[in-house]
Amino acid sequence: MQTRLMQLSTLTAISPVDGRYRNKCERLADYFSEYALIRYRVRVEVEYFIALCRIPLPQLKGVDAAKFDALREIYRHFTVADAERIKEIENTTNHDVKAVEYFLKERFDALGLQDFKEFIHFGLTSQDINNTSVPLSIREALDEAYLPMLRKLNDRLDTLAREWENVPMLARTHGQPASPTLLGKEIGVFAYRLRTQLKQLEAVPVSGKFGGATGNFNAHLIAFPGIDWRTFGAKFLKESLGIEREELTTQISNYDNLAALFDAMRRVNTIIIDLDRDIWQYVSMEYFKQRIKEGEVGSSAMPHKVNPIDFENSEGNLGIADALLGHLASKLPISRLQRDLTDSTVLRNVGVPMAHVMIAVASTLKGLDKLILNEDAIRADLDDMWSVVAEAIQTILRREGYPHPYETLKQLTRVNSKVTAKSIADFIDTLNVSDAVKEELKRITPHGYTGYGLID
Repeated sequence: MQTRLMQLSTLTAISPVDGRYRNKCERLADYFSEYALIRYRVRVEVEYFIALCRIPLPQLKGVDAAKFDALREIYRHFTVADAERIKEIENTTNHDVKAVEYFLKERFDALGLQDFKEFIHFGLTSQDINNTSVPLSIREALDEAYLPMLRKLNDRLDTLAREWENVPMLARTHGQPASPTLLGKEIGVFAYRLRTQLKQLEAVPVSGKFGGATGNFNAHLIAFPGIDWRTFGAKFLKESLGIEREELTTQISNYDNLAALFDAMRRVNTIIIDLDRDIWQYVSMEYFKQRIKEGEVGSSAMPHKVNPIDFENSEGNLGIADALLGHLASKLPISRLQRDLTDSTVLRNVGVPMAHVMIAVASTLKGLDKLILNEDAIRADLDDMWSVVAEAIQTILRREGYPHPYETLKQLTRVNSKVTAKSIADFIDTLNVSDAVKEELKRITPHGYTGYGLID
């Protein structure tokens, strides 16, 4: 992979994204590195020129359609050397997008298209290229890297939920023992939430700005007033780039859809943080043990420790991602008048939070794969907490019209220092209900009082 040539040493990189954790997110270099951004700009410029030929503009009727494949090869086989040539040109122009235009003019000369090279970047401003290149890179990163990894996590949670769907477990509300639940159902909650938010994320349109210097197609209209440039722009973005065109803009994108996308990403992150914290807690309660890898050390001082570090690593990286996504979502849609430049440097960082998410998800998956269910500990907690059946008993007593059932059970469970199977049975024998109801009540146990589980 050509982008590997640009990889920094893990020992000298400033950011852990390009250093310690590079192997967990390096795929994103194909979408968000400087090399990738240049390649996407070249792609947009080439596809725009081809689209102009297909109008067709009278001045471009001499372009042989057979040349289109050769033009597309410029970005399909774009090399690090090509990117370096563009950076070399930029040293003179001091403008990154203009450098792409001049690079393409060199290539047009080589392809025998020198008579048509002034229609490269025709009527455009640099933001027509940036505000299509970046959304295009985001869409492809979502489809090819980000969403597949999150779906993998979702699938893993679904598998664990089914594996543990019949394991009764003491629930805790406010940290206190509560009506029992099923471990599989609790894991299933996270899978359900994640699946729901992923659908909402996928529904957010990925859009770009394309309309000239201030968004009005001024230059296009003055040169070719007979062409419906708005329709052309919408068709070009949809058919050639696979993104939507924002119909009314200033010089730059409105960024509202990107903001919505980043907010959707944050909601997904929140669910994973919640999962990380709950699994961490279950590990501390010894509901799970962790597989030990030969040679690994849990603590530099305490030999017995096997820490839930994967879930902690995930939570930390998701926090960084959320901070960056929050800034991107709140900053990008704001620009002074028809534009200022504050979006430009910020926009270069859209891959960073996605990298931290990929690092986090990889850690969560690694942590989940280490889990060993400790049913003895889960069972012992249920055996030790017979007070949780009080809700079931008082509810049946309500059904039977028994006077003050809640208060009766409250007295039993709060006065006794320890509620046991025997004390519950003895209490049931004192109730003024039929023998059939007493037998029904005695069949209730913490292990069986779990309600519904997963949805089939």
